[in-house]
Amino acid sequence: QVQLVESGGGLVQAGGSLRLSCAASGSTFLINDMGLAWYRQAPGKQRELVASIARGGSLGYADSVKGRFTISRDNAKKMVYLQMNSLKPEDTAVYYCNAAFGGIHSWGQGTQVTVSS
Repeated sequence: QVQLVESGGGLVQAGGSLRLSCAASGSTFLINDMGLAWYRQAPGKQRELVASIARGGSLGYADSVKGRFTISRDNAKKMVYLQMNSLKPEDTAVYYCNAAFGGIHSWGQGTQVTVSS
């Protein structure tokens, strides 16, 4: 089992930037083998995948954030990051860190991102 704790959310004006961080605790061996991702959920909407980074480093992004968001991981520090640039009001949501291994998913508690127009 892996525990995840997100940080870095907040209120920002449209066009601004935020960097989300997710700290993982647990087996380093296991964390290095996990796929990591950021999801978000806006009020009244389903949770959606924003960005992912596989064990081998392959990246994936939702079309809505391509070119604006960058996901990265630091296995030695057990951290995953989401750099968010050119933020838009529609990016407002609770952002969740996710770790997956063998079909088992671990979630953080979420961090609120609010983008004002």
